[in-house]
Amino acid sequence: MAGLRVEVDGGLLEGGGQILRVSTALSCLLGLPLRVQKIRAGRSTPGLRPQHLSGLEMIRDLCAGQLEGADIGSTEITFTPEKIQGGSHTADTKTAGSVCLLLQVSLPCVLFAASPSELRLRGGTNAEMAPQIDYTAMVFKPIAEKFGFKFNCDIKMRGYYPKGGGEVIVQVSPVKQLNPINITERGSVTKISGRAFVAGALPFKVAKEMAAAAVRCLRKEFRDLYVNIQPVQEPRDHAFGNGSGIMCGPGLSPRPGVVAETSTGCLLAGSALGKRGVNADKVGIDAAEMLLANLRHGGAVDEYLQDQLIIFMALANGVSRIKTGPVTLHTQTAIHFAEQLAKAKFTVKKSEEEGDASKDAYIIECQGVAMTNPNL
Repeated sequence: MAGLRVEVDGGLLEGGGQILRVSTALSCLLGLPLRVQKIRAGRSTPGLRPQHLSGLEMIRDLCAGQLEGADIGSTEITFTPEKIQGGSHTADTKTAGSVCLLLQVSLPCVLFAASPSELRLRGGTNAEMAPQIDYTAMVFKPIAEKFGFKFNCDIKMRGYYPKGGGEVIVQVSPVKQLNPINITERGSVTKISGRAFVAGALPFKVAKEMAAAAVRCLRKEFRDLYVNIQPVQEPRDHAFGNGSGIMCGPGLSPRPGVVAETSTGCLLAGSALGKRGVNADKVGIDAAEMLLANLRHGGAVDEYLQDQLIIFMALANGVSRIKTGPVTLHTQTAIHFAEQLAKAKFTVKKSEEEGDASKDAYIIECQGVAMTNPNL
């Protein structure tokens, strides 16, 4: 078997944990034995960190596979997958490592399991350098479900840097195949809503200041639109440690961050996390500015959703198309490994549509490989 291993260079392109997530998920799905070398070669602390290790161990357990070389700091692993099982699985980073990144690696796999799955994911729910759990629930979930699957995401406990301690329970039913998606019409923004939260010992006025600053910033651009960003104090029994943040986007029921909803059902978001020494106004403005930047380039998905959709596009039965702003390095990385491992065919072209000439908008198209669940 070892002679037939797919060799992956973990130092290419993004050079971080994403290569590991995409390649191990595809290895598990396609039954391809895998060797990943130079893991996170592009990072200041190369090799596996706790969150990558717990993700790998979860994939190994999902398919009763064999995993070698998987230790903290290791720069090379080999993985031999077996059949994907449903049932209950737990992954715990034991740090503030992101539960959203654990979901990113495991969700594609359990869609092709033999039976329904329950994933208990423990770590950071609102961590730096990773999607916020609110983003996963508010933006990723409704858009990803257009591929024809459903999942339930229950936030039991929020966990923040540095301790983590958060817990999310995700329930997923398997599917026979994934449908292709077409998200290329942005439409007009109809609603902007969001949530500014504080947890632990932080005073509620911090949430109010974040919300007010974000609203002021957004009203400058959208004078006639109702902007609803609610300040929230997380209940003490729902948050481990101290944290604050904001998420905004189109037309969401109030949650952290700012989300914009459009006339065609697109969801784009902006978010920011509070940090020691950064005033609340700045955090609110950062989230609003991120949303505005995502709206200006004319894409129908925002910069944090593009790379998360690639693996599903690669597996779908048919041609998928999404319209994005500038294509991120994470997206280029996901495309590279989806082409290498799954043999999906992607094209990325500047959008030729009317009104896009002055904008930095692109169409990512993929002929999926029509992955079929052998168990159903």
